Amino acid sequence: MPGIQFEKVGKQFGQVEVLQDVNLSIKSSEFVSLVGPSGCGKTTLLRILAGLEHCTSGKVIVNDSSPEEACRRHLVGVAFQRPALVASRTAINNVKLTLEITGSTNNLSPNKLLQDFGLGDFLDHYPHQLSGGMQQRVNIASALVHNPSILLLDEPFGALDELTRESMGEWLGQVLLSTPKTVLFVTHSVEEATLLSDRVVVLSKLPGRISDVLEIDLPRPRKNEVRLKDDYLKHVARVRKSLYNTLI
Repeated sequence: MPGIQFEKVGKQFGQVEVLQDVNLSIKSSEFVSLVGPSGCGKTTLLRILAGLEHCTSGKVIVNDSSPEEACRRHLVGVAFQRPALVASRTAINNVKLTLEITGSTNNLSPNKLLQDFGLGDFLDHYPHQLSGGMQQRVNIASALVHNPSILLLDEPFGALDELTRESMGEWLGQVLLSTPKTVLFVTHSVEEATLLSDRVVVLSKLPGRISDVLEIDLPRPRKNEVRLKDDYLKHVARVRKSLYNTLI
């Protein structure tokens, strides 16, 4: 059974149709990226899955329940582009805040999680004392600590410089090998989507529709060195060509 099912999903904001007839199945523990032109509804689709928006038509099924019910059961973790950290709380206490909110008892250890994320020496640092990449690691740790089965990531590395962004992408791939999740990842980077994904879903320009779904059959683990290999570059070219076709 798919972990997530979108069935003829449409979304309108007033007179503006943002999404139209979106059909997509995502298997349990699959990593799926959404790419497409700016304003095509990628983030809206993710927000519907996070229970933050309601679809105007169609339905979304998450492990046999609605997105809202899945969120109430704390099956979903969400991280957005800007780290949602509390300035007055240390890194470790920002991560613990998720546990205070969810009341999870099947959680991961906040301390070990941050150590595994390379932040063992920064547990007691405040957000302003951390680099952008470190803040985003804390942000993702906060989304993972209650051990959700689904992880939603909306341009989590978009505000980082290119080298930090590449290292964070490789790091995320390693994290998810040891802590498998069903992942929906929104990105503008074709290279990032290709490195991380099992499948890349290409959305058309407004109103967003699925114009293509591309399998990425590269072996894992995928380190940044794979970016230099012909197989990776061929996949990047396929995704980029499909993306360009949405603009015609």
